[in-house]
Amino acid sequence: MTEITLVLPYALPPQEMARDLLRALQTPALAALIARHSDANTTVFDNNSRVLPHEAWLSHALGLAPAPERPDTGAPVATAAMRGCGPELAAAAASGHWFIVQPANIQISRTHSLLSDPRALQLTEDESRGLYDLARPYFEELGKPLLYATPGLWFARADDWSGLRTASPDAATTQYISDWVPEGERARDYRKLQNEIQMLWHEHPVNEARHERGLQQVNSFWLWGGSAPVTPAALPLWVAGAGAPSWMQALAAPGRREPEAARLIADARDGAAATAVLAELIPSAQTGDWADWLARVQRLEQEWFAPLLAALKDGRIGRVTLVLSHRHGWMTVSSTKLAQRKFWRQQNLNTLLSTVRT
Repeated sequence: MTEITLVLPYALPPQEMARDLLRALQTPALAALIARHSDANTTVFDNNSRVLPHEAWLSHALGLAPAPERPDTGAPVATAAMRGCGPELAAAAASGHWFIVQPANIQISRTHSLLSDPRALQLTEDESRGLYDLARPYFEELGKPLLYATPGLWFARADDWSGLRTASPDAATTQYISDWVPEGERARDYRKLQNEIQMLWHEHPVNEARHERGLQQVNSFWLWGGSAPVTPAALPLWVAGAGAPSWMQALAAPGRREPEAARLIADARDGAAATAVLAELIPSAQTGDWADWLARVQRLEQEWFAPLLAALKDGRIGRVTLVLSHRHGWMTVSSTKLAQRKFWRQQNLNTLLSTVRT
């Protein structure tokens, strides 16, 4: 049976707004896929893993981590992402323990510090290269090679830091940083290096120019996703560019980074299952822009849910599985052509309400 799986981070709305948001949606195809299902399961997520549910789910699906509901799973994605960043980084990922390093903006107040959404930095190639070239000798002086992948996505080898418990940027964004900084035996060494880089970048020409243009300054970096060499499972993964962080895009093959429903349906019809991560709801949910969230879901209805429902009904694909998540868990719901014949099930989104938790 051919199957398409859509992973939809933040497709589940927050509890306090769920009824109003779902009532505002005009998504008959999504409602049909959810209400007329063949199977539906809800998983409550333990945030002690320091990553978001969709990040843990994806790590498990790729064979990088055990069951995603375990609190100590994390998301060890660094070396898998390196494999998608060109031959030089792929070769380097064959040995050692590597971390993702992302330039960041940390908002500092008298009482707390907050990590800004890395997407808001909108780093250019020249800006990222300038900051990287300045930071690299400081990493290497500590015996930690720093490799450049793309603007905002670097990798550092730190074998003696393998025991660090780190948090993903999306999990830490809008949260008090004190609860999400790396923990472990070498955490003090990490903080020392971070402080040195922060002082190095302070009043750097890159940041002065950004300040003049009204852009956030790059005043720190975020380290996470540590992993040893690993070969990801042969999951036919597609990742949509809009909203997806660069490390996630790197997990997909280069030809699978701008998916469309028609391409996924064609891929599945060739006999292979296909999985697509549609991450465009993340930024609006992170910032609480629910008007934008509604508009994006409506666009997904036209571009994804309706075409997949049509392909399901006419037999071009055998099963559609949706993995919908928010910060505290996810729901997996599957539908088939036979399930769509359950005419007695009213087509609505009420099933999603039972998955909303705080």
